[in-house]
Amino acid sequence: MNKSYTVLISLIVALGGFLLGFDSAVISGAVKGITVYFNMTDAMLGFSVGCVIFGAMAGNLLAGPLADRFGRKKVLIVVAALFAISATWSAMATSYSEFIIARIIGGIGIGGAILIAPIYIAEIAPPKLRGSLVSFNQLNIVIGISVAYFSNYFLVNYGNESWRWMLGVEAIPALIYFASLFTVPRSPRWLILKLNKVKLARKILQKIGGEEYAEITVAEIQRGLKKKEEKGRFSDLLKGKYATIMIIALGIAFFQQITGINAIFYYAPTIFEQAGGNTDSSFLQAIVVGLTNLLFTLVAIWLIDRLGRKPLLLIGTGAMTVALLMATMAFNNATYTFSGDALNRVSDPQMHQVLQEMKGQSFDGQSAMFQEVREKLDDEQFLNFKRNEITNFININATLVLVAILLYVAAFAISLGPVMWTLISEIFPSKIKGIAISVVGFFNSLVSFSVTQIFPWELSNLGPTLTFAIYALLSFLAFFFVKRYVIETKGKTLEEIEQSLIRA
Repeated sequence: MNKSYTVLISLIVALGGFLLGFDSAVISGAVKGITVYFNMTDAMLGFSVGCVIFGAMAGNLLAGPLADRFGRKKVLIVVAALFAISATWSAMATSYSEFIIARIIGGIGIGGAILIAPIYIAEIAPPKLRGSLVSFNQLNIVIGISVAYFSNYFLVNYGNESWRWMLGVEAIPALIYFASLFTVPRSPRWLILKLNKVKLARKILQKIGGEEYAEITVAEIQRGLKKKEEKGRFSDLLKGKYATIMIIALGIAFFQQITGINAIFYYAPTIFEQAGGNTDSSFLQAIVVGLTNLLFTLVAIWLIDRLGRKPLLLIGTGAMTVALLMATMAFNNATYTFSGDALNRVSDPQMHQVLQEMKGQSFDGQSAMFQEVREKLDDEQFLNFKRNEITNFININATLVLVAILLYVAAFAISLGPVMWTLISEIFPSKIKGIAISVVGFFNSLVSFSVTQIFPWELSNLGPTLTFAIYALLSFLAFFFVKRYVIETKGKTLEEIEQSLIRA
């Protein structure tokens, strides 16, 4: 078996994951800059961050059918071009609407990359390596996230509009991805199922695993083809025989996002500032989050074909629940004190003068403090207070917050992060895979968009205590969903998985 060749192909295709991760996390460093430049409200900020997921939903719906019709490779080439266009345009945007359009274009690329790269890798990978190779995509996502945090840290003070550099630098890896995709072969399964090019598919499979492996794989694909001559339609997903598959896929897609991971990645510096950190320290802590994500994704890749998919999901969702409860406790025990030193750190002179009336007051919770402050400030000042000045008054166990966030990210990185996409790429039969992946990806993006859209509002109105408590409850529910519904796919061929899941 030519393992090095298969790994190389998988790494090239998984560069789409790098761009996805970079694009997702880089906005966290640009939040303050774009808020000021485009004069955003909380709703506008939430949409500017989350609109990339709005675009991803369109990409989800388009990518599967297009990949079935034109091939996985061609769709990925288009995806790379979209990333390059988005990065360049968003960095040069001069109006809010222009910025949003550029971000949505990148979102379409995300929607394509997150679905088609795992499908391609799953279709060229031998069963014993499939879990690890498909996880390369998730590994590249977290590498992209880490690189984005590093990039933001080094560019944060690069001129008055450093956010433009943060967003624009993504064009470089996007162009590299575009060029490198021309070197990978087309999916052998797609070649047989859609074009009936058996000789070409066999040649690719021989290069991957040798002549015996090629013959066995071609025979399996052709046996499966005889059972699935009709083209898959959306209505097929509603058939009873696919019920188990759809429950697993939609459930995992829901819990992967509703438990708050993108709120953490998109707003990491903001969360750490809420815990009392300054701008530089919050960016450094975001780097630590990215590195933790990377380290434990490597652990997941090592374990996924050894320990299995379901055990990792159970361990991860359980640990996520504990971590989120720790963060809830830390913010719940925080106090807010309007001391002389704290008031002197308020940068707005008018706000400083008004808040002097509260000197010496202390509050046990954020909501009570907000209620008092709200009566003294106008709408614009109060928004500025919530975004920028609140950190001057908080007294919190910042170490506990950091540990909780790191534990949460580590737990996600060994479970819902890589395992979801591995499972999704494995459980759908070839007949419906393209359209099913698109529907599930769309649903996953819709949930993610909802989380990122309302997170700034949650922090401002519910406060971090209740926000993290809600995520903890959802992680707890995710644990029981996995225990009840998810099956183990370790070491099985795609055809064996299909037989075990489809009802007669």
